[in-house]
Amino acid sequence: MGTDIYGFIETRHPCADEDWYDGEPWSVSTPLYPLYDGRDYDAFGCLFGVRNRLDWTPVAAGRGLPADASEAIRHDYEKWANIDTAVRGCTWVAWAELRDLDMTVRPAARGVLQLRSAKSVIHQYRIDDQWPEELVDLYPIPPFGVSPDQALAGRWDLPDVTLEYGPLTRQAVLGPGTGWEHVFGVMEALGRRFGPDGVRLVVWFD
Repeated sequence: MGTDIYGFIETRHPCADEDWYDGEPWSVSTPLYPLYDGRDYDAFGCLFGVRNRLDWTPVAAGRGLPADASEAIRHDYEKWANIDTAVRGCTWVAWAELRDLDMTVRPAARGVLQLRSAKSVIHQYRIDDQWPEELVDLYPIPPFGVSPDQALAGRWDLPDVTLEYGPLTRQAVLGPGTGWEHVFGVMEALGRRFGPDGVRLVVWFD
């Protein structure tokens, strides 16, 4: 079974700390979908520690539902958690944290090797100190390097498949073309109104 992400962007009312203000401190601005509708486990691992096959140091893993989450988010999360026991990994991250990410950070894994057909990705291999034995059994040692510690990023076209290898950074899994740029763009715009600590993304998975 695959893992999907759900969530909302929340903003904190500028007057939430005033004595006269009697509304909710946080309110929903927009759901995560349609800003992001992907299923990229490398991004999930990088940000939230979910499906973390490459051993990223996650940005915001396992924080749970914010204690002051808006009623709308609390209701939605509890409804689905009660219906589906697979719901897990609830956490949140502020725009202040995402805004200041070092996008050059890499996971513990050396990189990812993708085996592609003409139409889609057939398989992705986590690469550490050796090329996968099952891959070397099917094809010669990739020309990127005799061992991964010497390998440079590259692409290798064979008659039936293409092998593409490269190290990953946060930029590769969260930057332009990943879908996360839309989420970050909206959070950045809201941050100009509510402040970087007054905008957060609340998510969970199933």
